Amino acid sequence: MPKTLERDLGLFSVFAISIGAMIGSGIFILPALAADIAGPAVVLAYLIAGLLVVPAALSKSEMATAMPESGGTYVFIERGMGPLLGTIAGAGTWFALSFKGALALVGGVPYLLYLFDVPQSITTPLALALATLLVVVNVLGAKQTGQLQVAIVAVMLAALGWFAVGGVPTVQLTYYDGFFDSGVGGILEATGLVFVSYAGVTKVASVAEEIEDPGRNIPIGILGSLAFTTVLYVLIVFVMLGVTEPGSLSDSSAPMAVAADAALGTAGVLAVVVAALLALISTANAGVLSSSRYPFAMSRDNLAPPSLGEISDRFNTPSTSITLTGVVLLLLIAFVPIADIAKLASAFQILVFVLVNVALIAFRRGTMEYNPDFRSPLYPWVQLFGVGSGLLLLTQMGTLPLVGAVVIIVAGTVWYLAYGRSRVDREGAAVDAIRRELGSQAVERTREAVTPATDGYEVLVAVPEEMNLANERTLVDVAADLARPHHGSVSVVRFDHVADQVPLDAATTQSADDIEFEARTDAMAADFDVPIRVSEVVSHDTRHALAHYIDSTDVDMLVMETEPNGLRERLFGSDVEWVLAHTDCDAVLVDPNRATTTGRHVTNGDDSDTGLGEVNVVTVVTDEGPYDPAKVAIADAIAAAHDAEIRFEYVVGEFGSDAQRSTLDDYHEDIASLCSSPVRTGFLRPGDGASDLETGETDVLVTGSSSVSLAVDCPSILVRPRDETTPGWLGRRLERRLL
Repeated sequence: MPKTLERDLGLFSVFAISIGAMIGSGIFILPALAADIAGPAVVLAYLIAGLLVVPAALSKSEMATAMPESGGTYVFIERGMGPLLGTIAGAGTWFALSFKGALALVGGVPYLLYLFDVPQSITTPLALALATLLVVVNVLGAKQTGQLQVAIVAVMLAALGWFAVGGVPTVQLTYYDGFFDSGVGGILEATGLVFVSYAGVTKVASVAEEIEDPGRNIPIGILGSLAFTTVLYVLIVFVMLGVTEPGSLSDSSAPMAVAADAALGTAGVLAVVVAALLALISTANAGVLSSSRYPFAMSRDNLAPPSLGEISDRFNTPSTSITLTGVVLLLLIAFVPIADIAKLASAFQILVFVLVNVALIAFRRGTMEYNPDFRSPLYPWVQLFGVGSGLLLLTQMGTLPLVGAVVIIVAGTVWYLAYGRSRVDREGAAVDAIRRELGSQAVERTREAVTPATDGYEVLVAVPEEMNLANERTLVDVAADLARPHHGSVSVVRFDHVADQVPLDAATTQSADDIEFEARTDAMAADFDVPIRVSEVVSHDTRHALAHYIDSTDVDMLVMETEPNGLRERLFGSDVEWVLAHTDCDAVLVDPNRATTTGRHVTNGDDSDTGLGEVNVVTVVTDEGPYDPAKVAIADAIAAAHDAEIRFEYVVGEFGSDAQRSTLDDYHEDIASLCSSPVRTGFLRPGDGASDLETGETDVLVTGSSSVSLAVDCPSILVRPRDETTPGWLGRRLERRLL
């Protein structure tokens, strides 16, 4: 029988864990650094930062109740966004916690030295010594007990509460003169700096499986502790700035001790120093412990080397992962200034919280099993606000944090592409959500394409001189089929080319061949139930004449015969391609000469040909990605005219997941529901030949690829839609990659 964890953590425990994870360097160190940026408005910066954490707190509360066994920001993002962004989130969180641990040690040592008359030069060596000790303790496996954590939180809250309440009577409001002198930019920069003060608010999600009634206690505990800590932070900073002269805090590396001395005297200083040492050492130890778990977890997911996921036989701890984290911690302490450590820690945390909000949207929009006991209110606006505000803060924090965030994104991407991609075959909920959104958009474009036009719809059949008579009729047959659903008309225009030496006036006289063409086309019009008009255009340059005709008559669809891929076309370019490049109407290129020997298609070009002939199956093939709406509309029109069946063949590589196959099946059903004819569906692999199309069943092929049309032995229709009816470059790339 598998072991389960007892749900014995109540609401009070959730409060203690969350508050204990937040109280630390954010209040003992950062107010002085932030005051240098925003002045007295740093009070407002703490309040804004607390509010901006709310979206991520709500998102993580929801995901923790849906996946209480998972725990950890990295796992939520990896499941929601996929292994690529999971790698970036894992690296970002690892560095954020490492920076936070370094900040706690570098900022905590001055509080210890505040009580002794020793040179400040020993701050870094002492911080390095403490960091080494903490790394060794974690490697050996010693750990802080739950009772000790509760005791530390109690001592900190008692000392901080005394400072906040006892210091209010000594506050001098004159110290707040020039509150908004730093402007909005200064306040936002300070907000970004102190953002890391609230990073621990969601740490409780990692023990969600042990919390009783998680649907109630997790969100109440997280949001309640965030509200309590925000009020406490704002009150403490208000007192710190109100009891000390402007600028005095920035001159000290232990700003809260200076403020306590001014507000409460020696006893207050002792209480604050004890609380600071307990909080900062606890924060540093938690940083080593927590951050080392991220490379450990990534290793277990095959996104990092196996050695980082190994448990030491001697110490029963992930010693390699802890040691690597320790090395990073020591380097940060030794070489990175405390202000830069604080900025980078906040920047990485903001980036991770942005991904947390996006991950929740991915879970909601995807089809992955997801049943949270608590749901974030005001979805998705809260999450979108969290994403937007987080990105805004990153841009306001200066060059270093922004560069750091970009470096993490680039490094994580490169690492995943070089190492992780070949080792994992998972995809996140976001991929499925995007895939379904792309499919929905493709369906809507198709719906618009198959909806009959409300006003005059015109199909132009461009006929060159000396066209095969059977082919000419086939073009008119196709054009009539396309015009019929829109209650439109067909214009059959023959473009006669005369030499430059011949005046156009001299060539306008109708020849016997011209008269025969008009008579023949008029006779064809009697066979179709759509209006057909016949005319001729004489010019020295056929391609320009055709383009001008299309522009001047507002043609909706152009029907032409395909050109042979001969030497002239390869050397000088195709007239057809030139016309398509210089006009903005949809176009179909018909190749009627590829006919089977089954008797369903006439192969000799005889005048007795009846156009497309007997059509039972119209096959539509994609070019990798969704079916172009124009293809679907054309296939449906032809199938409806001949009481035929439509067969959709979707070109796809190996299915990346069951979710992809499910999405494509749903997409096929949605497309089929838009068609007026019976539909069958299937899948083709890239590069499949004519045999895979079952051309024995296919009577007409509708495609966008000339290579596919050349591979079959039946009449083919090559569809060239207008650019505005297709998604942009990025949209096409996403469709081909995901759908």
